[in-house]
Amino acid sequence: MSRGDCYHCGLPIPDDVSLSVAIDGEERPLCCAGCQAVAQAIVANGLADYYRNRDSLPESPREALPAVLADLRLYDNADFQKSFVRELGADEREAALLLEGITCSACIWLNEQHLARLPGVLAADINYATRRARVRWDTKRIQLSDILAAVAAIGYRAYPYDPARSEALAHEERRRALWRVFVAGFGMMQVMMYAVPVYFADGDMGVDFEQLMRWASLVLTLPVVFYSAAPFFRGAWRDLRLGRVGMDTPVAIGVGGAFAASVWATLTASGQVYFDSVTMFVFFLLGGRFLEMTARQKAVSVTEALARLLPAFAERLPHFPTGREPEKVQVGELKAGDFVLVRAGATIPADGRVVEGESAADEALLTGESAAVPKRPGDAVIGGAQNVASPLVVAVDAVGEATRLSAIVRLMERAAGEKPRLVELADRVAGRFIAAVLLLAALTALAWLWLDPAQALWVTVSVLVVTCPCALSLATPLALTAAGGALAREGVLVTRAHAIETLARATHFVFDKTGTLTLGRMHLREVVPLGQLDRERCLAVAAALERDSEHPLASALRSAAGSAAAGIDVGELRNTPGAGIEARVDGRRLRLGRPEFVAELHGQPLPAVVGEAAGGVATLIALGDADGWLALFSIGDALRPQAASLVADLRAAGCKVTLATGDAWPVARAVAAELGIDDVHAALSPQDKRDFVAALQAQGEVVAMFGDGVNDAPVLAQAQVSVAMGEGAPLARTQADLLLLSGNLDHLRQGVRLARSTWRVIRQNLAWAVAYNALALPLAMAGMVTPWLAGIGMSASSLLVALNSLRLQRRD
Repeated sequence: MSRGDCYHCGLPIPDDVSLSVAIDGEERPLCCAGCQAVAQAIVANGLADYYRNRDSLPESPREALPAVLADLRLYDNADFQKSFVRELGADEREAALLLEGITCSACIWLNEQHLARLPGVLAADINYATRRARVRWDTKRIQLSDILAAVAAIGYRAYPYDPARSEALAHEERRRALWRVFVAGFGMMQVMMYAVPVYFADGDMGVDFEQLMRWASLVLTLPVVFYSAAPFFRGAWRDLRLGRVGMDTPVAIGVGGAFAASVWATLTASGQVYFDSVTMFVFFLLGGRFLEMTARQKAVSVTEALARLLPAFAERLPHFPTGREPEKVQVGELKAGDFVLVRAGATIPADGRVVEGESAADEALLTGESAAVPKRPGDAVIGGAQNVASPLVVAVDAVGEATRLSAIVRLMERAAGEKPRLVELADRVAGRFIAAVLLLAALTALAWLWLDPAQALWVTVSVLVVTCPCALSLATPLALTAAGGALAREGVLVTRAHAIETLARATHFVFDKTGTLTLGRMHLREVVPLGQLDRERCLAVAAALERDSEHPLASALRSAAGSAAAGIDVGELRNTPGAGIEARVDGRRLRLGRPEFVAELHGQPLPAVVGEAAGGVATLIALGDADGWLALFSIGDALRPQAASLVADLRAAGCKVTLATGDAWPVARAVAAELGIDDVHAALSPQDKRDFVAALQAQGEVVAMFGDGVNDAPVLAQAQVSVAMGEGAPLARTQADLLLLSGNLDHLRQGVRLARSTWRVIRQNLAWAVAYNALALPLAMAGMVTPWLAGIGMSASSLLVALNSLRLQRRD
């Protein structure tokens, strides 16, 4: 093992990683925290003999655990599980795993069904495009080691998901696949050199010379069948042993049958040989799978890149500001309140705020904004963004699972772990299709044995080979994965599996106003005192009432009041969503919110003259007590620059657009007029919004809801598809199916277009998969397709679906 390789698993050690474990009294270098945890557990359990006795690394560097730990019990170690297992309840856990050995949709179905039958497993979802699994289980009934052992029992391998391991697995998968393709291609070319003279001789070649050609072809075909085609046979044997059929079953039967018949013909010097067809078929099929695998890995590249954004180490300033000597620590050791030095060109290790220095941050992968964002003292920074200009000192606010990046990755993983109904339907059809193919192949063999026994074998092989349920299974998930990556680059994060499909079919788009069509950065324009309190006291009381609110209007009041509200005690506070706040201050019951809500407290009409507070596009907030009005606050906002073009795009596409807001009618009408929206609904409560969307759905509309803030959570959940602004309230984000991370509505406009393009691509893929099989199968049964041509057709079918899906990742 070279000095730069991990002592535990053999993978190269990244330059910025410095981890080790004492084994036999000597510090051994390790590549990641996962290997460190396993190595420590091995030593702690008295199993260090594994390292002393091994004379080589395991067959695959991914087999990090020693053979003596066949029960995989180390994976039950709580410390080891921290990086890939989440606690969902007292006894419920969810693990993010990576599966090796997945070759087709039948593999997905097999693993999901097998795991679902284990006692204690609550759910198991596997994404075909990413090979990632999310497994939930009850720790009182089953342990993670039992789950991993169950996966291994059916011929697959499961590993804790880790970005570095995922990349290593992908690299190793490509390397092995490329070698198999090379061996098959080399064997095919050599076999064809011996087959072509026999074809051209047309029976005039001497028997001895022709037999020599057959033996040479047999020798050259052996490595193709037993090495290149080995995954087909292993997959078929695994499926048959479990009483199931997968995509490898017909392929293995076809290749094995043709090869066995050719060997018998060679040994007996009689009949036909098909060595050229066997090698050509294996080459084309493996070539198609290799290109499909490359396309799949490219499709998930954005998600993997996000997961690798955070650096392994950070430079902490333990004595800042008195001392500025940095110490290098693992990012996992940072805590809220720490100060870190982020040098120019380095990656920001955690969410925080700038306390010293001026620079700019590249947040392209996190928000879709290609231009670097200026950062000055007091500005927030996102963990995973790159500092591009000059050094910054950052105060850490959130680390680990609490960071914005972790939230984004969790939401993307949630979307990847779910399956749209269309994918589930395609998987069920593909599974039944394989069984039907085997039945048709048997009937075809019987028919040709009666019609022309000499042709029966190669016709049957062609039927087994030419059919391609892979294209049917790939049609939807690969397109959705490619689109999800493209949307993430635009700053639109898909958090639910059905989101892209439903957004493409949406017929009615409903927009909230504040924070959605407007910037949401509200500012106080005017305070109009109406009672006994002066302007400053009214503002201080209003800010105190909104002390714990995340609403943009509340932020504007707090910002304008500054520290004036600090000494005001607020009690018995009660929030009425969409209306306002009621509380007791200095012994008086006060209300702050919509004028109608405040008027309910004292029953007095709004004064006729309120200055400029009631005009324009400003939002009017009232403060009052049981005796009457105390003040009116005029809070203004600005429209997002891209709002008008988004609305125009949707209307040009024939969609209906509605503005549904809790703001007053004058403000709503002014905003709608500026954006060209004809259908306006104002002064709506959260329940009113939800009822409005439900009424649209009852009329047959597919509703897409765009909102922001706590008040929008019910209507976001009601709509068929919902989009929340990434800057909005956490509750709204959890209810939304998509998140606009950047706040740039141009990205959302591109996202809607991309969703529609994705739906077109899915329809094209499904149409091609159905048309190909409907045409190819009868032709093969009629004896009009040779085995090698069948191999080309099957590979081309899957490859066409993959390449068509990858078109979605092209930037216009």
